[in-house]
Amino acid sequence: MEQLPTYDDVVRAHERITPHAHRTPVLTSRLTDAELGLSAYFKCENLQRMGAFKFRGAFNALSRFDAGQRRAGVVAYSSGNHAQAIALSAALLDIPATIVMPHDAPAAKLAATRGYGAEVVIYDRWSEDREEIGAALAKERGLTLVPPYDHPDVMAGQGTAAKELFEETGPLDALFVPLGGGGLLSGTLLAAGALAPDCAVYGVEPEAGDDGRQSLRAGRIVHIDTPDTLADGAQTQHLGTRPFPLIRDHVSDILTASDAQLVDGMRLFASRLKMVVEPTGCLGLAGARALAERYRGKRVGVIISGGNVDLDRFARLVGG
Repeated sequence: MEQLPTYDDVVRAHERITPHAHRTPVLTSRLTDAELGLSAYFKCENLQRMGAFKFRGAFNALSRFDAGQRRAGVVAYSSGNHAQAIALSAALLDIPATIVMPHDAPAAKLAATRGYGAEVVIYDRWSEDREEIGAALAKERGLTLVPPYDHPDVMAGQGTAAKELFEETGPLDALFVPLGGGGLLSGTLLAAGALAPDCAVYGVEPEAGDDGRQSLRAGRIVHIDTPDTLADGAQTQHLGTRPFPLIRDHVSDILTASDAQLVDGMRLFASRLKMVVEPTGCLGLAGARALAERYRGKRVGVIISGGNVDLDRFARLVGG
């Protein structure tokens, strides 16, 4: 296994992606602050290129390819946001891209991935193993595999979102981060350790897929069946082997959120901040709400991880 990334890797990743990634806004809401009894700062990665934080890690990883890797191409697997991030980054860097995606991925994510010029290979997330498919394609075609979270360059790139947040807000008392495979959370922990060492960092995952919480309690990576949750961006079966040590050693705790709480979050973001946020992107808000009493009167950060949701689905969920 490669050496785990450090905050210096986050800094270098930020230098690489800055000419290409958006420095997304940090928004606040007086009504939300009054409701929670604290000051919340929302890092809006739903407004990142391709609609999610994943662009940061994908572009950082692909920008480090050598000439041979660039000619041969990249393969990745993803439920949607990493797929789009790799596809867009590959298009910008003139690298052929092959993406393994589940047949039931949101239509908007499938269309966007193809729209960026990537070849999409469909699989059944309930009966097939995307990691095996990705590894087989890499071997057969001579491609470089860039997984969605278990990769040091991806982890370092994802940490740039928290780096920007702390640079804008200064130290915070707590930071709530959506958790799937652990790329965003591990990168965030690197940034927090360097820029806000007294900030408590919480991962928040779907209630139906609490492998991260189980892993933290057990002290080892726990594998689960594919969770049935609205948070399609966090339907992971286990944490990555590289993110896990950083999470185990540095996270304050891992919380969970129900689908109903995520829909409530979608409604809040739509009504208060006038933004479309996908269910996975609402995990951090659900965590902040859960611990609002603990952080009453304090300053907390919330990373909104993405906004890629079909509009028909968004309307059904928010209007239901």
